[in-house]
Amino acid sequence: MNTSFRETTTSKTGSHKNKFNTSYLFILPYATFFILFVVVLIVIAILLSFTYYDTVNFPSFVGMRNYINLFTQDTDFMQFALPTTIRYALIIGPGGYALSFMLAWILAQIPHRARTFSAIIIYSPALTSGVLMTVVWRVLFSGDNRGYLNNMLINYGVINTPVQWLQDPSAIMIIMLFVGLWSSMGIGFLAMLSGILNINREIYEAAYIDGLKNRWQEIFYITIPSMKPQMLFGAVMAIVSTFNAAGIATALTMSFPPPQMAGWLIVDHMNDYGFARFEMGYASAVSVMLLLLVLFFSRVAHKLFGGERD
Repeated sequence: MNTSFRETTTSKTGSHKNKFNTSYLFILPYATFFILFVVVLIVIAILLSFTYYDTVNFPSFVGMRNYINLFTQDTDFMQFALPTTIRYALIIGPGGYALSFMLAWILAQIPHRARTFSAIIIYSPALTSGVLMTVVWRVLFSGDNRGYLNNMLINYGVINTPVQWLQDPSAIMIIMLFVGLWSSMGIGFLAMLSGILNINREIYEAAYIDGLKNRWQEIFYITIPSMKPQMLFGAVMAIVSTFNAAGIATALTMSFPPPQMAGWLIVDHMNDYGFARFEMGYASAVSVMLLLLVLFFSRVAHKLFGGERD
């Protein structure tokens, strides 16, 4: 009897192990596209970074020459692109991230219809940032009397002559930061709003019974810990979007490169070598360095919001 029971159990276990897991079929489309358009392209970029490739002739292997030139001879990268990108990311990333959470928390406190309308307004700059840069920001910071900022400052007697905002390197960076914050309410903002709205309200009620005193404690002890996945997603999206930013200074100043390389970002540098100079091998080396930066700051975000895995 015991022998037959073991044989039956073994046969059931064996059949269970041999059974195909159909859940893999659900991730197959995404996995296919991810491998083809992300993993394969990253591998190609890494391989090309060790070559000289002008998009016409077959790539020729040059070893570490592209990376050596990037850090020893490319002054535009070391003096402008790299420090400007890190400065932009360290300001826009945490600043836009904190602003996204704050606005999401505020919207979660208002009625449904007003919340939906406000969320659309806040999210829209992330969708139309290019149009806003062309239509609004250049008119606002125009260097003549018709520029809104110059016109207002002249009318109030602050300045006597128009200021060339988009030709001053220090002003270009400040304007870039302002535009970056304005357009940083992207998909991470929507994820945070969704996370806050899906927190069980009974947790708050129980916490106030146990001695919770104010809204600040509510945010730090309940809201943020209860939505760590959304906080992590928002952080990763903020990191990726800030490091992938490009063409902001060019769109504002209508010049390539912008005056005195102000606002010159790593992606701008990569596009310059890849699509203007047709040095795809060198551009690939720049893209690999950008990838390493994104991976490093993404690991930092995982440490802060990833939590411990069971």
